[in-house]
Amino acid sequence: MRRSGKSKLLESFIASVQADDDRANVIHVNFNLTDHEALLEYHSLERYIEERYEPGMNNYVMIDEIQMCPSFEKAVNSLHAREKYDIYVTGSNAFLQSSDLATLFVGRTFETHVFPFSFREYCDYFQPQNPNAALTQYMTDGGMAGSYLFRTEAQKARYIGQEVLDALIVRDIVNKYKIRNEPLLNRLIDFLMDAVGSPVTANSIAKTLNSAGTNVDHKTVAKYIDYLCKAFAFYRVRKYDIRGKRYLRSEDKYYLCDHSFKYARLGTKNMDYGHVLENIVAIELLRRGREVYAGSLYGKEVDFVSIARGEKEYIQVAWDVTDPKTFAREVAPLLSIKDAYPKTVIARTYQPPYQHEGIKVIDAAEWLMGEK
Repeated sequence: MRRSGKSKLLESFIASVQADDDRANVIHVNFNLTDHEALLEYHSLERYIEERYEPGMNNYVMIDEIQMCPSFEKAVNSLHAREKYDIYVTGSNAFLQSSDLATLFVGRTFETHVFPFSFREYCDYFQPQNPNAALTQYMTDGGMAGSYLFRTEAQKARYIGQEVLDALIVRDIVNKYKIRNEPLLNRLIDFLMDAVGSPVTANSIAKTLNSAGTNVDHKTVAKYIDYLCKAFAFYRVRKYDIRGKRYLRSEDKYYLCDHSFKYARLGTKNMDYGHVLENIVAIELLRRGREVYAGSLYGKEVDFVSIARGEKEYIQVAWDVTDPKTFAREVAPLLSIKDAYPKTVIARTYQPPYQHEGIKVIDAAEWLMGEK
């Protein structure tokens, strides 16, 4: 997504290549800079790169914000066909999506998905003494690293809500898909933010919006949600029938790319800590390369079915499980699952991990710090 650090990642990669490969010839084009405005025509781009090719060297092509060059795919395909370059490109959300790449380059690409800062990266940045206190702060700060430069909460919220969400992400979607009803798109964003972690359908959303005075049909809602997911503003999590071992086509859950957008947009009066923690865990599972589904068994909900290389893990997320009744409610769906895959409750326990009838209970801060 926008402002998640793609350009900084590319710059770091360039530095790494130059440090590790003494035969590296890096040809770097950054379309954020006016220095490269003359290369916005794809023939000029290819010619510029060809002129800087050095025989006998390892030639790396690094192009930042490639979508700014119309018909860039023609230049990239041509360079790739010459079989003498390693080619790396970055592109912004609504303009360069995985579906577009599949069409343009037909299986010749490897994608690196760049997320906002994880909690672990947040701690690497700020070096807090107490991870649990840091997690409390991260709940509102989020992972948009650009916001860390601002001193006040109001400045941070303005940057996240207006400069990133409104001015970049929403504008990209409106321009790419020629959306005429931008207020509807914004109302849908507010609805999905407020309903983070709750199962919804396009029909149910349309009914709610209509009852609030917004005239919309479920097809338009479904289309706009698809745009938001393709722009990586939200991630869709499908339902999985644990007993039948099949995917369900009923309700889906939607999680924000970064939970800070919710507070920047809707404010902090009604802090729904439980669902925000669930959002953080969902994005962290995706960041760790897991397939993520919402589980359903005998009418009970399991927050996440996490799958990696065929191995499953069932995960419940809770804010506070100190009350015995709350704890019993959270573990009940996990206890009803009869297979031998790991089962985990992630909560703010403030204590070392422990076991309850084969279920691992782990503190949220420790779990979030536990894997690179």
